[in-house]
Amino acid sequence: MPFEGTPDISIRSTFGPEEYPRLVAVWRSAVDATHDFLAEEHRAEIESHLASDYFPQVESYVAERGGVPVGFAGVAEGNLEMLFVDASARGQGIGSALLSSVVAGHGVRTVDVNEQNAQAVGFYDRHGCRVAGRSELDDQGRPYPLLHMVQG
Repeated sequence: MPFEGTPDISIRSTFGPEEYPRLVAVWRSAVDATHDFLAEEHRAEIESHLASDYFPQVESYVAERGGVPVGFAGVAEGNLEMLFVDASARGQGIGSALLSSVVAGHGVRTVDVNEQNAQAVGFYDRHGCRVAGRSELDDQGRPYPLLHMVQG
């Protein structure tokens, strides 16, 4: 479905495991552009688990332009587990279209954001999310504080 303000972008459910390599490439591009705080060994560890462990645990939605995935979001139980936009497509409304889609169509109300990723914190703040709590460690016990944000 095309989105107002981004008519060349459509959002759809993932095609499944055959699409995971492209989504991993989008993730890598996004993380390289925004997660300068992430230690290389942690980046590699997370990346190695995306297709096998993380993607199968969420409902995934893909933003594509001209048939090419340029971003994706993963949702589980009303929580936005992941939202990443390829570095080459940042600032073009793709993240906003993905967020609007999962909020409106899939009941997303919460998201955990790396506190050290000021761009992401600002993005969610601009979209009406507010900090409701904080954890000193990420979900895997790594030293990356998380902000627990809620919509509205």
